[in-house]
Amino acid sequence: RGVLCRGVEACTANGIVLLSPSEIQSFKVLPAGFILVEGAPFSHSTIALFGYGIPTVIISQQHAVDLREGTSLLLDGSTGQITDDTETEATQVHDLPQLQAGQSVFTATGESVRLCASVRSVKAAQRATEIGAESIGLVRSEFLLSDDNRIPDFEFYQHSFHSLCKAASPLSVTIRLLDIAADKTPGWMPVSDLPAGALGMQGVRLYGIEPVRSVIEAQLSAINSIANQFNIRILIPYLVRYEELSYWRDRVSERLSRTLAIGAMAETPASVLDIHNWFDRADFVAIGCNDLMQCLFAADRDKSELRHYLDPYAPALYRLFKQVADGVGENLEKVQLCGVLPQLQGVLPVLLGLGYRIFSVDAHFIPYLAKAVNSTKLADAERLAADVCDATESSEVLEKLRLRIDRRMPFLSG
Repeated sequence: RGVLCRGVEACTANGIVLLSPSEIQSFKVLPAGFILVEGAPFSHSTIALFGYGIPTVIISQQHAVDLREGTSLLLDGSTGQITDDTETEATQVHDLPQLQAGQSVFTATGESVRLCASVRSVKAAQRATEIGAESIGLVRSEFLLSDDNRIPDFEFYQHSFHSLCKAASPLSVTIRLLDIAADKTPGWMPVSDLPAGALGMQGVRLYGIEPVRSVIEAQLSAINSIANQFNIRILIPYLVRYEELSYWRDRVSERLSRTLAIGAMAETPASVLDIHNWFDRADFVAIGCNDLMQCLFAADRDKSELRHYLDPYAPALYRLFKQVADGVGENLEKVQLCGVLPQLQGVLPVLLGLGYRIFSVDAHFIPYLAKAVNSTKLADAERLAADVCDATESSEVLEKLRLRIDRRMPFLSG
């Protein structure tokens, strides 16, 4: 509940802030809720906004016109509804499970599920431990930055990684090596050095180019220096081919004086369809759902005008996940799904029905996802997943998930 205010300057602890994607920033005072106008749900900036754990609803510019500053509103982050505060009772979420850090959660029929946390700061790692994450499934190391935006060196990463691992203790920590892209460029990296936009030079493709080459060396040296103190795994981002995985696996191993688990991140259709071969060289695989959807649907995840094309309820998306699960067989227990997708309404039971058991999400979502896991019977989830994969249109999927079907199709104007 809160009074609507427009723009970050008017942000108060009791307000609901209406803002555009360009206004997303670090907030010193967190409001009661966010209303994001023409936002892109899978963009890096929106993901950062979700990470605050505050009810957030994305609306169109057309709907924003109807909202009047100073109005008392009730914002329901679970349903996406915005209503007059005086007329509506808030949806209450009761009986969230109390989780123990480092422990799995279980379905209603006893299957073990690992709910890990994706973090970008020491504070987030500490929060993940407090909220009961099974582990730190993904450290977004590209967001670890110095105050003066200088190029990070060994001393910087040694301190940053040590502080983060200590905050996460006793959880295991998976550090993803630097993953720069055109839409998440640190201040020390000139944007002009990242040609070709969303599907261009990013992730591991930059590892042979300065200054990224030196930064990767610093990260690996820092990890090596603290690996005897913490349970650390390493994740290599944006790999596409087996040969690429094999090459970088060897390069990373050469920089380490001890054996650490080294994983591969698959974020394109080509990579996920080849995962069944990757376990020859990778100890585990993380599927980056956000970038995978961007490639699969040929829609830049940071362009709000394309947001309807990145459809999390498209049957083809789940047929792809089924093909991957069937292809990897028993190695599916080593596959982790990362990104926004598992956090969305109705999606987690479908993924459980397809056989996935490890998820890395923002820590704030973990208790809610744990509740969904606890109430899921595997046989029901498997039938649901089969029905979703057999569907022809997104509206069928939404109906099967008992969600509103009056969602805008990407090809419709207005």
